[in-house]
Amino acid sequence: MSTESEAGIYARESEYLECYVQVGYASGRVLSVSFPDLPDEDAEEELELLDRIQAYLERSEDDFNDVNVALTMATDQREVLEAVRGVPYGSQVGVEKLAALAPALDPEEPEDIQLVRTALSENPAPLLVPDHRVRDGPSAAPPEVEQRLRSLEGL
Repeated sequence: MSTESEAGIYARESEYLECYVQVGYASGRVLSVSFPDLPDEDAEEELELLDRIQAYLERSEDDFNDVNVALTMATDQREVLEAVRGVPYGSQVGVEKLAALAPALDPEEPEDIQLVRTALSENPAPLLVPDHRVRDGPSAAPPEVEQRLRSLEGL
C-alpha cells in the first residue's frame, strides 16, 4: 500500500464525476489533478487524499486547504490560485473579485483580468484549487466535471 511519502500517479474511479480522479504526487506535494476516462497504466489506487476526495464527492464538506499543492508558475498566477483556495466550500466569486483578492492585481485593469483567466485555465490541480467556485472564469477541469463540482456545492 502506498503512503503520502511515495511519489507516483494515483487514480480512483468516481461514479459521481463519471471519470477517474487522477493525482500526481511527489515530495509530499500534489503536482497535478486530472479527470481521465481511464487512468494511467501504472496508477495506484491507495492514497489517503483519494479517500478524502471520494468522501467530498459523496457530499462530505472539505476545503482541502491543508493539502500541499505545488504551484510552480509565475508569482502573479500563483497568487491568483492561492486566492482561489481561500474561497470557501459552497461559495463563489467572480473573476473581478478574485483579481481584487490577489495581491498586486487591479480588477479594473484588463491585463490583470486576463492574467486571472489564464491562471484559472492553467490550474494544475482543479478540485483542490477550486476554480469551479469562480462563476465567470474558465476551469482547468473538463466542463462536465466543473458542472458536477458546482452542483455538488450548490453553485
